[in-house]
Amino acid sequence: MTMQRRTALTLALLAAAPFAAHAADPVKIGFLVKQAEEPWFQDEWRFAEQAAKDKGFTLVKIGIPNGEKMMAAIDNLAAQKAVGFVICAPDVKLGVAVNRAAKRHKLKVMSVDDQLVDGAGKPIADIPHMGISAYEIGKQAGQGLVEEIKARGWKLDEVGALRVAFDQLPTARERTQGALDALKAAGLPAGNLVDAPQAKTDTESAFNAANIAFTKNAKFKRWVAFGLNDEAVLGAVRAAEGRGIKQDAMVGIGIGGSQTALNEFSKAAPTGFFGTVLISPKRHGYETAVAVYEWATAGKAPPPVTLTSGTLMTRHNQAEIRKQMGL
Repeated sequence: MTMQRRTALTLALLAAAPFAAHAADPVKIGFLVKQAEEPWFQDEWRFAEQAAKDKGFTLVKIGIPNGEKMMAAIDNLAAQKAVGFVICAPDVKLGVAVNRAAKRHKLKVMSVDDQLVDGAGKPIADIPHMGISAYEIGKQAGQGLVEEIKARGWKLDEVGALRVAFDQLPTARERTQGALDALKAAGLPAGNLVDAPQAKTDTESAFNAANIAFTKNAKFKRWVAFGLNDEAVLGAVRAAEGRGIKQDAMVGIGIGGSQTALNEFSKAAPTGFFGTVLISPKRHGYETAVAVYEWATAGKAPPPVTLTSGTLMTRHNQAEIRKQMGL
């Protein structure tokens, strides 16, 4: 090869090098969550990482426990030349700040779990969202109760329905309303509904609330129980046991598919905690990450709102359901 040809080839390779390096840079997508230590968010991250592996992008995971760290995380993603991010913000009222930062850095943004709102409390229209349909999930719990009432041959007019209530939280109100509507549609008399308002959303508060309700409504010998989460229903079940209402006279269905539910299912003898509506972190982690990737790289915008439901899990089908969910 002549000196002139070698020089020309070297110059051509040098000229192409920046483009080659740029082409090899992986697409980066951020996934920001408010409570990184929570199992739900750990699972979301795990499924988002699977999406990154399947689609060939890099996932940047950042915990954002407060607004200051959230803004720093968005700036950090921009500095890393990310193309967009999925976010579950520490406060939904930070929606305007998130939107401004994303636009300033030219980043695609999608919210997950908690929908971002503006100063007036209205959802921000140009931030796509994937969340849980609280009402539908509650309805699934109610339908599960109805099916088990029928399977046991109970008469609805003889069954007390305990609503462990935390009405100051909209999600909790929607979930219990969904369950109640399913029971009413099946024929539960309005007088058979018993409210048990809890002070907090934990098992102890639910236990205390249910205990009072059972004392005041001793006429019912058979019960069903529902509430915001698994802890609410477990509290009701423990309170029932303290009143001599055992598994054969109590059906409780929680929401969440938490370790609380799994611990009950693993006991040698069945308890009144019959089932839980398992919410899938797989869709919330995998599908949102893919959606932001396709939006940023192919211009395919996600739907404005996607609401997911759950799956009824009992001690009998838990292994199969968890396997299907990839848990």
